Amino acid sequence: MKMNKLAGGALEVSELCLGTMTWGTQTPEAEAHAQIDMALDHGINFLDTAEMYPVNPVRPETVGTTETIIGNWLAKSGRRGEVVIATKASGDTKMVRGGEGYNGDNLARLIDGSLRRLQTDVIDLYQLHWPMRGSYHFRQNWSYDPSRQNRSETVEHMRGVLAAMQAARAAGKVRHFGLSNESAWGTMMWLTLAREMGAPEMISIQNEYSLLCRLFDTDLAEVSHNEDVKLLAFSPLATGILTGKYHGGETVPEGSRMALNKGLGGRVTERAWAATAAYLDIARRHGLDPVHMALRWAADRPFMGSVIFGATTLAQLEQALGAAAVTLSDEVRAEIDAAHRAHPMPY
Repeated sequence: MKMNKLAGGALEVSELCLGTMTWGTQTPEAEAHAQIDMALDHGINFLDTAEMYPVNPVRPETVGTTETIIGNWLAKSGRRGEVVIATKASGDTKMVRGGEGYNGDNLARLIDGSLRRLQTDVIDLYQLHWPMRGSYHFRQNWSYDPSRQNRSETVEHMRGVLAAMQAARAAGKVRHFGLSNESAWGTMMWLTLAREMGAPEMISIQNEYSLLCRLFDTDLAEVSHNEDVKLLAFSPLATGILTGKYHGGETVPEGSRMALNKGLGGRVTERAWAATAAYLDIARRHGLDPVHMALRWAADRPFMGSVIFGATTLAQLEQALGAAAVTLSDEVRAEIDAAHRAHPMPY
């Protein structure tokens, strides 16, 4: 398993990261623990979770469940030193703490809650799950209107959060900080203010990225290169669409994400099926598992820190892990580029 360096080399993570979003709903705790063991056996050292998880659907009573599942594994296994743990503070969602979100006044309490559930004394990467000013992610880009934002309030909020982060790092509770579902402007403001204050700089940005969702490729890619803020890509298989298992929406496996969430968060469109068919055809003609092709392509992008994938079952995990040993030819990459030009922004 290839290892990538974040934070200028201060943090080393595997190029594939085990996501935990459905642990506690679709995946029971015992199988989640088995997944961690299998992932570590194959060279993965990186686990990503969040205060808000699990999903399908998100429910207030399951908030913190995946952190607790990981914490129980840590307590049982004694292998804390072998894993890099990333978690997140929830933003403005009514499902978590009544929509309280995060700010400079409550961040210390939120970090302590995650530490308690994870049964550890330090979080390797603590991320802000959603900008409190709003975001264009999750298909909101089609009607995004930042003119409603108040710049002075945003800056004041950021300064308060950064001061709390500075205190958390000084207390030894968090090693590094990152963003999620952020924009290029937001990322640069966090960095600019941190440098002014001597506060921790954001080392990563966890945004959606896949063959079907490539919003990161322009402005954010430039920020990533010049500011050393690596992408942690979530939904690299487009919530299962790129595996081919949904057959254009005609067949929906029982217990799958699409069976529980018919629209897959706005990803199910006619154009998405057409784009997926093009990528599946490339994989078929070159004798590639489409799961391996999609994960390998994402992992090889120049701005990539790690590719976060989830698995409901051990069998799915074992299949995905095979991507680490795959190499994509120049011909395959050229055909992927051509498919992207023919099917841009399919959802």
